[in-house]
Amino acid sequence: MSHSHKKIAIIGSGLVGSLLAIYLKKFGHKITVFDRRPDIRKVKFSGRSINLAMSNRGWNALEEVGIEDEIKEIAIPLNKRALHVIGKPLYYQDYGKDNEAIWSISRGVLNRKMIDLAEESGVVFKFEEKVWDVDLPTARLFTGETEKGEWKEYKYDLIFGCDGAFSRVRHKMQRRSRFDYSQDFIDVGYKELTILPNEDGSHKLDKNSFHIWPRGNFMFIAMPNLDGSFTCTLFMPFEGAVSFEKIKTTQDAKEFFTTYFPNVMPDIENLAEDFFKNPTSAMVTMKCYPWTYWDKVALVGDSAHAIVPFYGQGMNAGFEDIFVLNSLIKENEDDWETIFKKYQESRKENADAIAELSYRNFIEMSKKTANPKFLLQKRIEKHFASKYPDKWVPVYSRVTFSNKPYAEALSYGDKQESIMQQIMNMPDIEAIWDSVTVEKKILALLG
Repeated sequence: MSHSHKKIAIIGSGLVGSLLAIYLKKFGHKITVFDRRPDIRKVKFSGRSINLAMSNRGWNALEEVGIEDEIKEIAIPLNKRALHVIGKPLYYQDYGKDNEAIWSISRGVLNRKMIDLAEESGVVFKFEEKVWDVDLPTARLFTGETEKGEWKEYKYDLIFGCDGAFSRVRHKMQRRSRFDYSQDFIDVGYKELTILPNEDGSHKLDKNSFHIWPRGNFMFIAMPNLDGSFTCTLFMPFEGAVSFEKIKTTQDAKEFFTTYFPNVMPDIENLAEDFFKNPTSAMVTMKCYPWTYWDKVALVGDSAHAIVPFYGQGMNAGFEDIFVLNSLIKENEDDWETIFKKYQESRKENADAIAELSYRNFIEMSKKTANPKFLLQKRIEKHFASKYPDKWVPVYSRVTFSNKPYAEALSYGDKQESIMQQIMNMPDIEAIWDSVTVEKKILALLG
């Protein structure tokens, strides 16, 4: 199969940009990655990250390009949720069957590793070089110290925008006629915090669990790191009775954690210090279309479809974009117009589906995981799925432990939720939840 070697620019050295560079380099293309930021390998990470949850789609993309095993060495498998509900014992929920797991991995650690691997393959990185403009029809880009200063021009055959939710490449595409674009900020922000390891370097909480403290309108999560620490994230409204705006002093922070998260008390001093050291960040769902311009420019990952992080699928969806692109390049050789057309057509529906699922999972994680009726519903679903695994695959498993389309998972999930609402309305459901009567009802509703 012939692939003429192209001169390709990738804007953005994050996870998606770095992985795309590795993929494209394998076709023999000359790849240059531009990033306005410094080399992440030479700076302390910013405290603005949620630990990543690598799942099937991400591993699938890494395996295809031959780096799965290297990445697993810097990740920790999590096979269950650990729910910390006030006034109740610690409660565990297995993620799937046969010890299925998501993998906790530090964004900074993974990004550094991916850049190393890309460089080893021959990719050139240009850090602290700011792209201010892109000429779409000619695949030219312009860089400089400032937007008003002198610019340097580069000419490429193709340009990929992997520069995140506030993409400079997409910004230029937005100015074209008939370009659809929307962004939706939720009124909840997040702040990264840390639970330190024990003195012997061990983890203070179970290291193979994704820890959640659901508190209704806000929640706290913790994911383990290899050094024994946990990267924690506090999700909370910006304004309101319990909100970021209400915590103004270290004493306020200590009282907040003491009241709502009593079992993280050993780290209260550290958490209070982190609270004011790390920024409070916003979360946005961003949708747009088209994702490509002629056979010259394409958006990949968050620059095409930024989502809120509550399904742990942002990175996985971006990696799946690359996997699909790779398959289309193999099929269509040098016909980049067809490659780009099929890429955006196949991915757009799925990107919209995971955006919807991610928002719904935020509602579930924060408001429902402490609700007895919700927990009973999940118990019924799990019981039925264990007896009829071919008839009932939970939507979480469809998203996280399979490579089937996100749109399919959304559709199946809607059907399952409709069935379960009828089941939960059955008289005495608390007493008969594992009975043959309930089982037959679900089978009948499934048709």
